[in-house]
Amino acid sequence: MAKTVAVFNQKGGVGKTTTCINLAAAIGKKGKKTLLVDIDPQGNATSGVGIDKADITYSTYDIIINRVAASSILINTGFSNLYLLPANMNLAGAEPELNDIDERFYALKKALAPLLAEFEYVIIDCPPGLGLLSLNGLVAADTLIVPLQCEYYALEGLSQLLSTVRTVKQLYNEHLELEGVLYTMFDGRLRLNQQVVEEVDKYFPNKTFKTVIPRSVKLAEAPGFGKPVIYYEKYSKASFSYKKLAEEFISRQK
Repeated sequence: MAKTVAVFNQKGGVGKTTTCINLAAAIGKKGKKTLLVDIDPQGNATSGVGIDKADITYSTYDIIINRVAASSILINTGFSNLYLLPANMNLAGAEPELNDIDERFYALKKALAPLLAEFEYVIIDCPPGLGLLSLNGLVAADTLIVPLQCEYYALEGLSQLLSTVRTVKQLYNEHLELEGVLYTMFDGRLRLNQQVVEEVDKYFPNKTFKTVIPRSVKLAEAPGFGKPVIYYEKYSKASFSYKKLAEEFISRQK
């Protein structure tokens, strides 16, 4: 049975989708059959693994709203052990439609259930902001990874996010736990970055990943070529970082 992990931060631009693509690819490269679930209407996780959103007939919109079987839209990305449930702009219409569905918070969880026996890990790319799609991601997940950009407002946003997670856990998913906080876009030369790490480590001992993700030109370029960075530029710092993150993540499961 797969372990399901939501990657979420209410704030945009923190490396959420980048982390989903590259962590999922790195886990797959380790020989673990992995499913990447894109529930962000922007569909960047979909295009980031080389799938043209314009060519998609069915997307996660259809499994959530129209109850199309998830297995029927499953895509083999061609990268080692990495499969995708894709998203496109149709998903933008899901929020108001979910309001009309019974058990609206559990639609994704129910849609994914038939696939869980086929995979070891499921990584969900949630949209920024706390709408019904993100709530569906959190309700479907066993644990949560929070990408955190090392900047001035990071702690304030993290406090708000964890308050939201506590509410979701209390009302909809009692099993949801924090897998860890992941530092992204890290520049060790900047004192502010180091201060943020020190503060977060102090308030969340044993809940931060030791691996940090650096700022990287190669990491920014890779989505434009439809490849995770470990396939685009395997000798880059970002590639080594995501491989190390995958190792750390997998070792935690043991």
